[in-house]
Amino acid sequence: MTVEVTRPSEAGRSGTKAELKQGNFFMIVIVDYSVGNIKSVCNAFRHIGCQARLSSDPAAIESAAGLVLPGVAAFGYAVSALGTLGELIKKVALSGKPLLGICVGYQMLFDQSTEFGRHKGLGLVKGKVVPIPSGRTIPHMGWNLVKLPDDMDLFAGLGEEKYFYFAHSFYADVTDHQARIAYTDYGFNMSASVQKANIYGVQFHPEKSSNAGLKVLQNFAEICERKNLKC
Repeated sequence: MTVEVTRPSEAGRSGTKAELKQGNFFMIVIVDYSVGNIKSVCNAFRHIGCQARLSSDPAAIESAAGLVLPGVAAFGYAVSALGTLGELIKKVALSGKPLLGICVGYQMLFDQSTEFGRHKGLGLVKGKVVPIPSGRTIPHMGWNLVKLPDDMDLFAGLGEEKYFYFAHSFYADVTDHQARIAYTDYGFNMSASVQKANIYGVQFHPEKSSNAGLKVLQNFAEICERKNLKC
């Protein structure tokens, strides 16, 4: 199965290669690996006028205009559930395809995590997923204000700061000098989002973050469409 994201007036088109090049149809795949918030992410895409389906089909992942890697689970469990799809996702991301990681999907973009042992991530962004320091409420659950750099594509049109919904106990300590980072204050500057070329990630849940979160998903869909138009 695939995630088909079309302009509402064009739903149902066949999606030929010619149409893909013309921008009349483009496809986003939400990776289906049976972990966490997959259905709510699909529903959020539908809410912004996109027809959303899931896929674990390698052919669909390779042919997609963009990928979404969601997830709500412990890091090691999520990596295990992703299995061999992990290497394929890494391959297509390194080829230039837009990739959006959400929550644990965001954490898996990094080199490794120390949650319940040491686990290897996709290694697309340099950094390590580590526990939120003690002295704070853990897990971090609820709305936090995120400072939005004006050079991060996911936050186009959202202004200087917005509240987003978080639910996590570990965070990404980003060490990649090529990455742009958005932070939230949780007694320290905690990374909330990252962008490295075509690789995007958010620790928060855009699908649970009201209009601001829906705008993030809309921006990602538009990123995928612009990329598709260049092909």
